[in-house]
Amino acid sequence: MERMDPVDPVDASPPRDDVGTAADALAAAPLLNCLLREAAEPAEPGATGVHRLKAGGRLLRVRGTRRPTDPEVRTAGTWHRLTHAELVELTAEELRRRTGLTNSELPAEMLESREAVAAVLTARTHARAPEDPYRRSEQSLITGHPHHPAPKARGGGPAAAWLPYAPEAYAHFPLTLLGVREDAVVEEGDTTALDTLGTAPPGYRLLPAHPWQLDLVGGELTEAFADGRLVRLGRTDGEVWPTAAIRTVYVPGTVLIGPPAPAVPSDADLFLKFSLDVRITNDVRRLWRHDLLKLRRTDRAVNAAFAESPGAWLSDRGYRTAGFAFEELAVLVRDGLGGHVAPGTTPFLAAALTEGTEAFPGNPLVRTAAPEAWWEAYLRAVVPPALDAFHRHGVVLEAHLQNTVVACDSAGTPVQALYRDAEGVKLLTDVTREAGWERLVYTLFVNNLLEIAAAVDEHHPGVDLWAAARRELARHAEVPEAAELLNSPTLPGKTNLLLRWTGADGADARYLPLANPLWSGGTSR
Repeated sequence: MERMDPVDPVDASPPRDDVGTAADALAAAPLLNCLLREAAEPAEPGATGVHRLKAGGRLLRVRGTRRPTDPEVRTAGTWHRLTHAELVELTAEELRRRTGLTNSELPAEMLESREAVAAVLTARTHARAPEDPYRRSEQSLITGHPHHPAPKARGGGPAAAWLPYAPEAYAHFPLTLLGVREDAVVEEGDTTALDTLGTAPPGYRLLPAHPWQLDLVGGELTEAFADGRLVRLGRTDGEVWPTAAIRTVYVPGTVLIGPPAPAVPSDADLFLKFSLDVRITNDVRRLWRHDLLKLRRTDRAVNAAFAESPGAWLSDRGYRTAGFAFEELAVLVRDGLGGHVAPGTTPFLAAALTEGTEAFPGNPLVRTAAPEAWWEAYLRAVVPPALDAFHRHGVVLEAHLQNTVVACDSAGTPVQALYRDAEGVKLLTDVTREAGWERLVYTLFVNNLLEIAAAVDEHHPGVDLWAAARRELARHAEVPEAAELLNSPTLPGKTNLLLRWTGADGADARYLPLANPLWSGGTSR
């Protein structure tokens, strides 16, 4: 992989005295996005930034659009500035009126998410951004999901318990090595890469474990350690680093992970995905048994779809676990970047491209001198593989920003898209084509393209975004849904705030209509 021009890797997080103010703003932005999308409407024509909460009728004023700031509520004829805690209280009151339900858990998560942002910002003041641009992109997401009310909540535990494993704090750490008695091992697919991480004694198989997960479930394993089904084998010699997904770590071949950590063995280069018994955004992040049991079937279907694709798929090769702790100790083996990334290019997490230079030094979208060509190249990279997989192979990628890696040339222009995460993939043999298309439209167009387009517009105003997007979609006339999308005034927007407030299952996506900028009767921008 070719490295782009070097950038100053020193982190630009705010000074300690400003951490509280910055944390308030960073935590408020995604919550406001949810509140305005799901529970508000424009107050009146011409009232820029002023919204009326539908259930309570109160007026809310914000600055900015993509990441709104400075929330104010109209009280007794004047505007009152809201702290983050007051914004949480206002949101809870509105949702109680809207749904008739109470919920004490979500407001606590909102407040915890803000505290987590503050902890990360503080940690970054003492850290240096990684020199490797790919790692820097994976570890840049300080705000998190732009339309989730508590994107940085970490299960309610103290920051000291999770900061050593937090990607946003530039974490890197060794994995814990366990030995599982051979008669208790459960595995499927190709897991041989795990055996390169250490040596198991006779009668045992090697099982790496995430240290945070062991802290969370350690008490449940006491009996297995006592009777010899499990043994501790120390730690890996080299260190891994967490990706934006937190529970997925990268073992990046010969890349130096960062002082004082040594380089890992040259035959590594793989991702490992673990269970993590912590609620992150909508779900507790376990590797659930039902998902693991269908993993190989799903991954084979996606590999077939990408056999002649211009994009690439990071295969989930297999999993290994212990039968007595099937979900708790499961580890999934995923392809590394080697052999997939186009020669002469540098990979970047797509979600990082929506960040500015403070969170992500060296962002190629920010640095490009040709934003219109950059946007057209991004469309050419990410759209065709996803539409082809859907139409020709019945594969619905979960093509959101965090599952998309974009390889860029030396000028920072997108060349290739790499997709990942078989757990989120749907097959049209299991869901209706209509439901599959709705899911693809949400992940690819709403979560991915709308967010990237907004970032392009913010950093390079004046680019004709949606004419180019319509041209790209029109190239796929063989996909009947593509033409329908160009003629639809709305797109499906996921309602993460209402989903969490009503306690719906995280996989039970619910949508509301959003204005479709691809619509030929809509805006030209």
